[in-house]
Amino acid sequence: MAADGAAGAPAGDAPVAVTVAVTGEGADTGTGATPDVSVVPTGADNLAVRAALLVAEAGGIRGERVHLSLRKGIPVAAGMAGGSADAAAALVACDALWGTGLGTDKLAELAARLGSDVPFPLAGGTALGTGRGERLSPVDTVPAGTEYHWVFALADGGLSTPAVYREFDAVDDGRTAPPPADGVLAALASGDPAELGAALLNDLQAPALRLRPALGEVLAAGSELGALGSLVSGSGPTCAFLARDGEHAAKLAAGLAERGVARAVRQASAPAAGASIVPNP
Repeated sequence: MAADGAAGAPAGDAPVAVTVAVTGEGADTGTGATPDVSVVPTGADNLAVRAALLVAEAGGIRGERVHLSLRKGIPVAAGMAGGSADAAAALVACDALWGTGLGTDKLAELAARLGSDVPFPLAGGTALGTGRGERLSPVDTVPAGTEYHWVFALADGGLSTPAVYREFDAVDDGRTAPPPADGVLAALASGDPAELGAALLNDLQAPALRLRPALGEVLAAGSELGALGSLVSGSGPTCAFLARDGEHAAKLAAGLAERGVARAVRQASAPAAGASIVPNP
C-alpha cells in the first residue's frame, strides 16, 4: 500500500453506461457544485470543483468564474467512482467552455493529479490500470461489438474507502505483490460473459464484507438468481452482478428487487465511452 493510502494493483476496467452529467457555464459570482448539498460537498472538497480549478490553472485562465451543475447517476460513497466520473466530466466541460485546448494527454495528466480513479472515466473503453490505477493501457483484444450487461444492487448508506483499505492492510495474507490480471484479460479477449464472470476478482471484497457482513446476503442472492459473476464494486457497498445478456439482466434486477436485499437496483451495459461533450437538447 502506498504512503498516500492507495493500493498498487493491476485491474481490468470497463466503464458501465451510468449517466453522470456535468454542465459548465459562465457565472457572475461563486465557484461550486450544486447537487443535493446534504450529501455532496459544494466547495473545494468536491472533485469536480478541483478539476475546474486545475483546468483554469493549466490553461492560464484568470478572473473567470464557472457554475458547475451535477446530475449524479451514481450514488455517493457507493464504490463506483461517482466522484471521479464527475471530475472527468468537469475536466472536459471546462476545457471546452474556456477554449483552453489542453488536449488528451494534458487532461489525462490533470486527471491523475485529481485521483487514481479519475483517468479511467476520462478515457473510457476497456483498460488495464497499474500503479495506483492511474496508469492506463487500453485493452484492444475485446472482440468488436462485445457488450456486457450488469446489474448493481445499491445499499443504504456508504462505506468509507479509507476504512476498507485499513481493514485490507490489517490482514496479512502473505502476498508481497498484487495478483496478475491475466485471467480477466483472457476472459475479455474471449468475449464470453460466462468466462469473464468466472474470472472476476476484487481484493477489497473481503475487507468490505468484514465491515458490512450483510453484503454477503446480497452477493448470495445474485448468485442464486443466476448471475455469472457476483462481487462487491470497488470498496463497496454496491454489489455488482454480471448477466448473460440484456434479458437476463432485467430478470436478475427484478429478482433482486423482489427479494428486498438492496435500497435500489440498476442496470447498465459496458464498455462505455469516456467523458465527452453532449450538446444541449
